[in-house]
Amino acid sequence: MQENFLCGTSEITGCRFSIYPMTDRFAEVIFSALKEVDTSKVWMETDDVSTCVRGRSIHVFDVVKAIYLETVKHGDHVVFNGTFSNGCPGDTAGDAYLAENEERTNEESAAGISQEVAVQFALYPMGIPDYMNVIMDQVGFAANRGTFTKGVHYASRLDGDAHAVFKTLEDAFENCKKSDSTHIVMTVNMSANSPSKKEAE
Repeated sequence: MQENFLCGTSEITGCRFSIYPMTDRFAEVIFSALKEVDTSKVWMETDDVSTCVRGRSIHVFDVVKAIYLETVKHGDHVVFNGTFSNGCPGDTAGDAYLAENEERTNEESAAGISQEVAVQFALYPMGIPDYMNVIMDQVGFAANRGTFTKGVHYASRLDGDAHAVFKTLEDAFENCKKSDSTHIVMTVNMSANSPSKKEAE
Protein backbone atom coordinates (compact mmCIF):
# COMPACT_ATOMS: atom_id res chain seq x y z
CA MET A 1 0.00 0.00 0.00
CA GLN A 2 1.43 3.35 -1.01
CA GLU A 3 1.14 6.22 1.45
CA ASN A 4 0.92 9.84 0.32
CA PHE A 5 3.59 11.76 2.19
CA LEU A 6 4.34 15.42 1.65
CA CYS A 7 7.68 17.11 2.20
CA GLY A 8 7.76 19.82 4.81
CA THR A 9 5.07 18.32 7.03
CA SER A 10 7.48 17.57 9.88
CA GLU A 11 9.69 19.92 11.89
CA ILE A 12 11.77 17.03 13.16
CA THR A 13 15.47 17.14 12.33
CA GLY A 14 17.25 13.83 12.20
CA CYS A 15 20.75 12.53 11.70
CA ARG A 16 21.71 8.99 10.83
CA PHE A 17 25.41 8.44 11.29
CA SER A 18 28.17 5.88 11.66
CA ILE A 19 31.46 6.39 13.49
CA TYR A 20 34.62 4.50 12.60
CA PRO A 21 37.43 4.56 15.20
CA MET A 22 40.63 3.27 13.60
CA THR A 23 41.61 1.16 16.58
CA ASP A 24 41.09 -2.39 17.80
CA ARG A 25 39.25 -0.78 20.73
CA PHE A 26 36.55 0.49 18.34
CA ALA A 27 33.61 -1.05 20.20
CA GLU A 28 34.80 0.34 23.52
CA VAL A 29 35.32 3.80 22.00
CA ILE A 30 31.85 3.91 20.45
CA PHE A 31 29.88 2.52 23.39
CA SER A 32 31.78 4.69 25.87
CA ALA A 33 30.89 7.81 23.87
CA LEU A 34 27.21 6.84 23.66
CA LYS A 35 27.20 6.30 27.42
CA GLU A 36 28.90 9.61 28.28
CA VAL A 37 26.60 11.86 26.23
CA ASP A 38 23.26 13.12 27.55
CA THR A 39 20.64 12.07 25.01
CA SER A 40 17.57 12.85 27.12
CA LYS A 41 16.27 15.52 24.72
CA VAL A 42 16.37 13.42 21.55
CA TRP A 43 14.96 10.19 20.21
CA MET A 44 17.90 7.86 19.59
CA GLU A 45 18.32 4.35 18.29
CA THR A 46 21.53 2.42 17.59
CA ASP A 47 21.81 -0.79 15.60
CA ASP A 48 24.69 -2.79 14.12
CA VAL A 49 25.12 -0.35 11.22
CA SER A 50 24.41 3.17 12.47
CA THR A 51 22.85 5.48 15.06
CA CYS A 52 19.80 7.65 14.42
CA VAL A 53 19.15 10.82 16.45
CA ARG A 54 15.92 12.82 16.00
CA GLY A 55 14.28 15.83 17.60
CA ARG A 56 14.81 19.60 17.55
CA SER A 57 17.76 20.67 15.41
CA ILE A 58 19.54 22.31 18.33
CA HIS A 59 19.56 19.07 20.31
CA VAL A 60 20.38 16.82 17.37
CA PHE A 61 23.51 18.84 16.61
CA ASP A 62 24.38 19.04 20.32
CA VAL A 63 24.22 15.26 20.72
CA VAL A 64 25.98 14.39 17.46
CA LYS A 65 28.86 16.79 18.17
CA ALA A 66 29.24 15.54 21.73
CA ILE A 67 29.30 11.89 20.66
CA TYR A 68 31.95 12.55 18.02
CA LEU A 69 34.13 14.59 20.35
CA GLU A 70 33.94 11.85 22.96
CA THR A 71 35.22 9.32 20.41
CA VAL A 72 38.20 11.44 19.33
CA LYS A 73 39.39 12.83 22.66
CA HIS A 74 41.87 9.99 23.26
CA GLY A 75 43.76 10.71 20.03
CA ASP A 76 42.49 7.87 17.87
CA HIS A 77 41.87 8.45 14.18
CA VAL A 78 38.06 8.54 13.95
CA VAL A 79 35.86 9.05 10.89
CA PHE A 80 32.25 10.20 11.05
CA ASN A 81 29.79 9.69 8.20
CA GLY A 82 26.34 11.18 8.65
CA THR A 83 23.21 12.44 6.92
CA PHE A 84 21.15 15.25 8.46
CA SER A 85 17.57 15.76 7.31
CA ASN A 86 14.69 18.14 8.02
CA GLY A 87 11.21 18.03 6.48
CA CYS A 88 11.43 14.35 5.63
CA PRO A 89 7.98 13.21 4.41
CA GLY A 90 6.26 10.90 6.84
CA ASP A 91 8.59 11.63 9.77
CA THR A 92 6.09 11.93 12.62
CA ALA A 93 7.17 9.49 15.35
CA GLY A 94 8.85 11.06 18.36
CA ASP A 95 7.13 14.43 18.02
CA ALA A 96 7.21 14.93 21.80
CA TYR A 97 10.88 15.83 21.65
CA LEU A 98 10.01 19.02 19.76
CA ALA A 99 8.69 20.46 23.04
CA GLU A 100 12.15 20.42 24.65
CA ASN A 101 13.67 23.80 25.59
CA GLU A 102 16.77 25.24 23.92
CA GLU A 103 19.30 24.41 26.63
CA ARG A 104 22.06 22.25 25.12
CA THR A 105 22.65 19.47 27.63
CA ASN A 106 26.14 18.60 26.37
CA GLU A 107 27.53 22.04 25.60
CA GLU A 108 29.52 22.44 28.81
CA SER A 109 31.14 19.00 28.78
CA ALA A 110 31.92 19.12 25.04
CA ALA A 111 33.49 22.56 25.36
CA GLY A 112 36.39 21.04 27.27
CA ILE A 113 37.43 18.87 24.29
CA SER A 114 39.73 20.60 21.81
CA GLN A 115 40.07 18.94 18.43
CA GLU A 116 41.00 19.85 14.85
CA VAL A 117 38.85 18.23 12.17
CA ALA A 118 38.62 17.99 8.40
CA VAL A 119 35.17 17.84 6.80
CA GLN A 120 33.57 17.38 3.42
CA PHE A 121 29.90 18.34 3.40
CA ALA A 122 27.18 18.73 0.82
CA LEU A 123 23.77 20.42 1.03
CA TYR A 124 20.65 19.34 -0.85
CA PRO A 125 17.75 21.83 -0.60
CA MET A 126 14.96 19.89 -2.28
CA GLY A 127 11.87 21.05 -4.10
CA ILE A 128 13.10 24.41 -5.41
CA PRO A 129 14.50 25.32 -8.86
CA ASP A 130 17.09 27.74 -7.47
CA TYR A 131 18.69 25.21 -5.12
CA MET A 132 22.20 26.08 -6.34
CA ASN A 133 21.77 29.66 -5.10
CA VAL A 134 20.85 28.34 -1.65
CA ILE A 135 23.90 26.07 -1.65
CA MET A 136 26.30 28.78 -2.81
CA ASP A 137 24.98 31.18 -0.18
CA GLN A 138 25.99 28.68 2.51
CA VAL A 139 29.41 28.10 0.95
CA GLY A 140 29.91 31.87 1.13
CA PHE A 141 28.67 31.80 4.72
CA ALA A 142 31.27 29.16 5.60
CA ALA A 143 33.97 31.21 3.90
CA ASN A 144 33.03 34.24 5.99
CA ARG A 145 33.25 32.07 9.11
CA GLY A 146 36.80 31.10 8.20
CA THR A 147 36.14 27.36 8.14
CA PHE A 148 35.78 26.90 4.37
CA THR A 149 38.93 25.54 2.72
CA LYS A 150 37.96 24.75 -0.86
CA GLY A 151 35.43 23.13 -3.12
CA VAL A 152 35.92 19.49 -4.05
CA HIS A 153 33.95 17.26 -6.39
CA TYR A 154 30.39 16.92 -5.01
CA ALA A 155 31.21 18.62 -1.71
CA SER A 156 32.78 21.57 0.08
CA ARG A 157 35.70 21.21 2.47
CA LEU A 158 35.87 22.69 5.96
CA ASP A 159 38.88 22.62 8.28
CA GLY A 160 39.50 23.87 11.78
CA ASP A 161 38.45 23.56 15.39
CA ALA A 162 35.65 21.03 15.78
CA HIS A 163 33.40 23.48 17.62
CA ALA A 164 33.75 26.10 14.87
CA VAL A 165 33.19 23.52 12.15
CA PHE A 166 30.10 22.02 13.80
CA LYS A 167 28.76 25.55 14.31
CA THR A 168 29.23 26.23 10.60
CA LEU A 169 27.43 23.01 9.68
CA GLU A 170 24.55 23.70 12.03
CA ASP A 171 24.11 27.31 10.93
CA ALA A 172 24.32 26.40 7.23
CA PHE A 173 21.66 23.74 7.78
CA GLU A 174 19.44 26.18 9.68
CA ASN A 175 19.90 28.84 6.99
CA CYS A 176 18.74 26.34 4.38
CA LYS A 177 15.63 25.68 6.47
CA LYS A 178 14.75 29.36 6.05
CA SER A 179 14.73 29.00 2.26
CA ASP A 180 11.74 27.89 0.19
CA SER A 181 12.98 24.31 0.25
CA THR A 182 10.63 21.92 2.02
CA HIS A 183 13.14 19.12 2.61
CA ILE A 184 16.79 19.77 3.50
CA VAL A 185 19.44 17.06 3.42
CA MET A 186 23.08 17.54 4.42
CA THR A 187 25.77 14.88 4.16
CA VAL A 188 28.87 15.14 6.34
CA ASN A 189 32.14 13.20 6.23
CA MET A 190 34.46 14.18 9.10
CA SER A 191 37.92 13.01 10.07
CA ALA A 192 40.04 13.70 13.16
CA ASN A 193 43.54 12.63 14.15
CA SER A 194 44.28 11.28 10.68
CA PRO A 195 47.87 10.15 10.14
CA SER A 196 47.63 11.26 6.52
CA LYS A 197 48.98 14.67 5.66
CA LYS A 198 46.22 17.12 4.78
CA GLU A 199 46.21 17.98 1.11
CA ALA A 200 46.06 21.73 0.69
CA GLU A 201 46.06 24.04 -2.27
